[in-house]
Amino acid sequence: MSAELLPLLMFLAVFVVLLAGYSVALTLAGVSLLFAALGIMSGSFAASDLGFIPNRLFGIITNQTMVAVPLFVFMGVVLEKSRIAENLLQNLSALTGGIPGGLGFGVILVGALMAASTGIVGATVVTMGLMSLPVMMRSDYDPRYATGIICATGTLGQLIPPSIALVLLGDVLSNAYQQAQLAQGVFAPRTVSVGDLFAGALLPGLVLVGLYTLYTAYLAIFRSERVPATSISQRPGLFRLLRDLLPPLVLIFTVLGSILAGLATPTEAAAVGASGALLLAAAYRSLTLINLREICLSTMQTTAMVFFILIGASLFSLVFRGYGGDDLVHTAFMNLPGGQWAALGLVMLVVFLLGFMLDFIEITFVVVPIVGPVLLMMGIDPIWLGILLAANLQTSFLTPPFGFALFYLRGVTPASVPTTSIYRGIVPFVGLQLLLIGLLISSPGLATWLPDRL
Repeated sequence: MSAELLPLLMFLAVFVVLLAGYSVALTLAGVSLLFAALGIMSGSFAASDLGFIPNRLFGIITNQTMVAVPLFVFMGVVLEKSRIAENLLQNLSALTGGIPGGLGFGVILVGALMAASTGIVGATVVTMGLMSLPVMMRSDYDPRYATGIICATGTLGQLIPPSIALVLLGDVLSNAYQQAQLAQGVFAPRTVSVGDLFAGALLPGLVLVGLYTLYTAYLAIFRSERVPATSISQRPGLFRLLRDLLPPLVLIFTVLGSILAGLATPTEAAAVGASGALLLAAAYRSLTLINLREICLSTMQTTAMVFFILIGASLFSLVFRGYGGDDLVHTAFMNLPGGQWAALGLVMLVVFLLGFMLDFIEITFVVVPIVGPVLLMMGIDPIWLGILLAANLQTSFLTPPFGFALFYLRGVTPASVPTTSIYRGIVPFVGLQLLLIGLLISSPGLATWLPDRL
């Protein structure tokens, strides 16, 4: 077999083993070591390349940007378990439920706030499903719209900062951007930071929230039987509404504002967010020793998963490059008819399809380090590329039949709501997601304007 085909065969082997149900991190590391051993025996892989593994692992554990991951996860889990979002949804539902689509508007607002405070798609979808779906079903909402809006708003955490996906993408794209510039002979490379991606994602995230709101308003005006008004027994007082709304808003604006204003790095802002979430939970009297133990365990499990996958992906990329896989990808992209647009389109299609089978963490650590430097060498803006990838992954989370968000919601949806209703209900929101991607492609300034101003 030609040595040039080994990187492709290695990539294919990883996905075959993953589809067989094996652990992602162990699959990446195991397949990489197996192919490295085969290459050493056949003379097509240099054994000395494996000597770079300790340096790579040391680079992972000393990466200051990655410290933001457990802190943001901790912040999100604390807010999820402190019932802040539940209280807010109840008050907003009581405030807006008297108008057609009112519950939908409340779900969108609370979903956006949870996305900006948790950044964890699975937790947001499940929490929103448990909190809002029973209320919407009792109010005779169309099950298709109810499940669709919950899935759609639950995945906003993929795009709206401070998103864990953007933290991971920012670190990977920063390395890819430096590689691309060094390969072009730029020995004083510019950098792209997680804060840049946060700034770039803010406007697209708000546009997407606006599109969901406009669609709900359309239904409220022209198809009100699908989103009927509900009877209100008692509206919340102004003090109660502000008590539930202001604290999470202040926390979110403090975290994001300190990053966007350049007053703090994402890691420092994440520490502020984690501390603020603890204070809020204590103020709401929902922080017990049992809750704190569950919060710490959940944070540790998520963080361990992220870093375990990162270690496996680092080993995979090392062996892949040892076989010359990066040169193979570069040559293939350069020879595509259509230049950078064809290469970008191919990458977006591959990422979209992989989103059916893999989590955003695996795609970020495995695919982006391989294709990122090549795309950036072709002149694509790194911030624009990062936001496009994030929006693309968010779309794949929603798209039937394999979208992860659909499975998350199915797990907490009563049997009276068929799976077909969930699939049919998400279609309009997938269309709105694709519209956002189209706007990003036709108007890159939607992602680059705010970072440039800052």
